Amino acid sequence: MSTLHCKKLSDKTNDAISLLGDTWTLAIIGSLAKEEQRFCELQRSLDGLNPVTLTQRLKKLEKEKIISRKEETVDKISVVYALTTKGRSILPVIEELEKYANKFL
Repeated sequence: MSTLHCKKLSDKTNDAISLLGDTWTLAIIGSLAKEEQRFCELQRSLDGLNPVTLTQRLKKLEKEKIISRKEETVDKISVVYALTTKGRSILPVIEELEKYANKFL
């Protein structure tokens, strides 16, 4: 039985909805769920996402500790993004949201 029956959502729940509801955020998390990626790989995998928006979303997700940002030096410095444990904990929520969308929308 749902605990939401006639109940106002908490501020933390509204914050989570606000964070995850940003355009492209769920797509970025979904892309990083497959594997860690560099900026250019993420941009290529998310057709239509401009670099400014990608940068903004990545900074916000990093600030919230949903993704990690790691600098690697091979031939040149590159930055690799990956989901953190906190970020991976969002994946079941996204899967349930996708089930809902496929069934009702």
